Amino acid sequence: MNSTMSSLTRFSVPPLHTVTRRLAAVAMGSQAPELVLTGARVLSTYTDRIHLDREIWIAAGRIAAVKPAGESKRLGHAAPTYDCAGGILAPGLVDPHIHIESSMMTACAYAEAALLNGTTSLFCDSHEIGNVCDVAGVEWMLEDARQAPLNIFLTLPSTIPATNASLETAGGDFTPEKVAAVFDKWPEAVALGEKMDFVPVAMGDPRSHGVLAEALKRGRPVCGHIYGREFVAAAAASGITDTHESIDREIANDFLEAGLWIFLRGGNPKTPWHSLPLAIKAVTELGADPKRVCVCTDDRDADDLFLFGQDWVVREAVKFGIKPATAWSMGSLHGATRYGMDGEFGGLGHSRRADIVLLNDQLEPRCTWYGGELVVEDRKVTPRLEAALSRPYRYPDAAYKTVHIAPGVKLVPELPQAPCIAHVLRVALPGILTFHDSLAFTPGQTWNETLKAHGDLCFLTVIERHGKNGGVGYGLLKDFGLKCGAVASTIGHDAHNLVMAGTNESDMNLALETLKASQGGVCVVRDGKIVALVSLPIAGLLSDQRAGAVARESERLKQAWTEAGCVLPYMGFNLLPLSVIPEIRLTDKGLVLVPEMTIVPLFEQCE
Repeated sequence: MNSTMSSLTRFSVPPLHTVTRRLAAVAMGSQAPELVLTGARVLSTYTDRIHLDREIWIAAGRIAAVKPAGESKRLGHAAPTYDCAGGILAPGLVDPHIHIESSMMTACAYAEAALLNGTTSLFCDSHEIGNVCDVAGVEWMLEDARQAPLNIFLTLPSTIPATNASLETAGGDFTPEKVAAVFDKWPEAVALGEKMDFVPVAMGDPRSHGVLAEALKRGRPVCGHIYGREFVAAAAASGITDTHESIDREIANDFLEAGLWIFLRGGNPKTPWHSLPLAIKAVTELGADPKRVCVCTDDRDADDLFLFGQDWVVREAVKFGIKPATAWSMGSLHGATRYGMDGEFGGLGHSRRADIVLLNDQLEPRCTWYGGELVVEDRKVTPRLEAALSRPYRYPDAAYKTVHIAPGVKLVPELPQAPCIAHVLRVALPGILTFHDSLAFTPGQTWNETLKAHGDLCFLTVIERHGKNGGVGYGLLKDFGLKCGAVASTIGHDAHNLVMAGTNESDMNLALETLKASQGGVCVVRDGKIVALVSLPIAGLLSDQRAGAVARESERLKQAWTEAGCVLPYMGFNLLPLSVIPEIRLTDKGLVLVPEMTIVPLFEQCE
């Protein structure tokens, strides 16, 4: 191995054109490799087969050749050798669609969990930090990604804000001109990220299509976010060529027939992010070829990232009927091919980066090589990786000052004086969709009395936190399960205003003051006390701690969240302001009906 590398960024591996003579000499056996991984089975993602008794020769951080086991020794090479003891060598996983910010970690911190799970490359959409800090935030994330020991590429945020300014207030505003400038400045910006405003796209909105045009005329792939089979044709006709929103076999089949790549999303089965079991039936039941099917993680909170990584999603594909070698290809080569990068990674072909994972028979990663460097051994971080993780990117001071709440914010609406109709958000698991209930509402003497009289009902409030207008949106949330107290988060997708639910204004106010003081986070409050808090001082989205520390805080938060009675996981709760998902959402501007994209009042007079 090249132990003189100063860093473990992807730039540590020389460009292919500078080392072809060296690789050819090693492949011919005239020069010794720098490292030999021997005594292994090799998983070929090119042919979806597992070959016996092989070894891999590595030079200049790349694969020079795959040979019969023992060949290097037979030739008398004095290269360092790693005995794989009959395990399976496979290419590092390639996650084609993730949001680093959902993990509440920086890119440098995220790399630790990814490498432990055998993921060596990923394509992230950083629209969360873009929604808070505009282009500056995306560029901070890109700098972070450059320093991380991981191949991280950007699918450039395409829909900031997710809706027009009359429906929500965001910190960022990505115009077509800004999109063009980032594409031209940053080579890591390899595609246009998920086009979330699929209704305006389908309806021919000029701004939406202006953003699409900047990607298409540069030859960049365009990623999609599409709910509803009626929108598939228009999205595909607009140049969108992938989506991760395949929620069942029928729409997955529609996407494939329209020429889209589909990313089957696997997630903690207790959350709304596990659509793979139904969508994969387009392959297992309807007979679609998996050649344009990938698997992805999309969103992961901190502790779930360790437990439900891209490797787990691959194993879920096997569980639901895909043969192991094909499933690993769906988690590696297919994603690399989708972005035109299969010449660099995704397979164990000669000249590819030596991003390699050693698996057991259950496809569980045991060791990971990144650019030929052993970074994970026996499921533990090596000193080489530890050194890289100890030098994270430092975000600028401006990133730590993004929660600006107007003084004297009223957190609950005025109690109506007469019977009326209340437009209520009703939660129904798995929780991505929320349902619009028109509730016959009879006010009592106090809010406490009124909430109790109407069953499982609590306040839902969204507060503008970018210092622009001090707007507050009021709603009522049904069947959320919150028994008492309040929960609050500055990760209110996608504008990332502060969203909170509560049963009383006192605990809601404590939650607000806590998140103001920490400059962002997620918290649970009960009886005037902070029960759990994950501080997120970077853009109100990210912790500046290591992955393990964030995971432990996240685990404690989840426990407190569950004990509070909340049936919707906090990542699902964070979506309640996301006004592109049916049927009704709450932003700082008020209640938004989807897909009508109109605002309705919380209370209306009875007719």
